[in-house]
Amino acid sequence: MQDLAFFLGSFLSLFAIVSPLSGVVTFVSLTNNITFEDKNTLANKSVTLACIIALFFAFTGGLILDFFGITIDALRIAGGTLLFVVAFDMILGKVSRESITESEIDSSMDRSDVWIFPIALPLLTGPGTISTVIVLMNTADSIIQSASVIVAILLTFLISLILFRFSRRIYKFVGYTGMLVFTRLMGLLLAALAVNFVATGIWNTYVAFSSFT
Repeated sequence: MQDLAFFLGSFLSLFAIVSPLSGVVTFVSLTNNITFEDKNTLANKSVTLACIIALFFAFTGGLILDFFGITIDALRIAGGTLLFVVAFDMILGKVSRESITESEIDSSMDRSDVWIFPIALPLLTGPGTISTVIVLMNTADSIIQSASVIVAILLTFLISLILFRFSRRIYKFVGYTGMLVFTRLMGLLLAALAVNFVATGIWNTYVAFSSFT
């Protein structure tokens, strides 16, 4: 039961920060002038690259933290603060400053490598996603929980791929207003996650500091 709860928490956390349905709006605007086949190819490439980046940091995040002497609780506090900024933008229905700006979207319209930047990085795997992946992997208490984080990553990006491949139909059906409603709901969930990250990081840091005094 505890492992199942950890998996559900990991999946919901990743799905909230990646927020693929919110990304559909940006994806549609960047692929509006290309053919249906090219759009699907771009979706395949961008989501695959984003998933690879997330998996890379899932497996190497602990080593990176050790190399720079960063504790997991310090990352919780920093990552939680960043996530709250992203969540605040989402609640306001704005394009997150953590992922991509409006000017970057406009300047990317005529580029052929938009699947790399800005779609794969940072729209899908921005600093918030990377921080969340590292925190989740380093708080797993067993191999099963570590594996559940990997499954959560794969499932999140599988859903992202499906949404991006059907982005034009989804956008036509849900509409811009529907996208904003979903974005605000995900922003609220992400804000709660961010507060939990920061609170846990501060408390663990306080406990660790108290043990030395």
